[in-house]
Amino acid sequence: MFELSKQFRFEAAHTLHRAAETLEVESSRRIHGHSYRAEVTVRGRPDPETGMLIDLTLFERAMETARDGLDHRFLDEVPDLGPATMENLALWIWRKLHPACPGLAAVTVHRDSNGEKCTYFGEAA
Repeated sequence: MFELSKQFRFEAAHTLHRAAETLEVESSRRIHGHSYRAEVTVRGRPDPETGMLIDLTLFERAMETARDGLDHRFLDEVPDLGPATMENLALWIWRKLHPACPGLAAVTVHRDSNGEKCTYFGEAA
């Protein structure tokens, strides 16, 4: 069994309504932005003829479609995203990539500046 991962970065702005009573609540409600890094992992056995889990060019094209839907966007306006949480970003990326990426195993969204990450493993996980 093999795993192959590839990453892409995107910058985006959003607002977020939070229930926690902290000083960050007010700043979260204002438009603000983050630098994100997404890591996409496929798992399986290489095709005997090609020796690849997935053609990296096809993998990159699928990821570029997802990146383009998020990069330099106001996430509150991205269709089918919902509140712009890391959980919803990971799920949204999964949904965009799943049809084009056989063996999709995980999507992780990182906010490196905060040391945060969230991983979605699909419904079967």
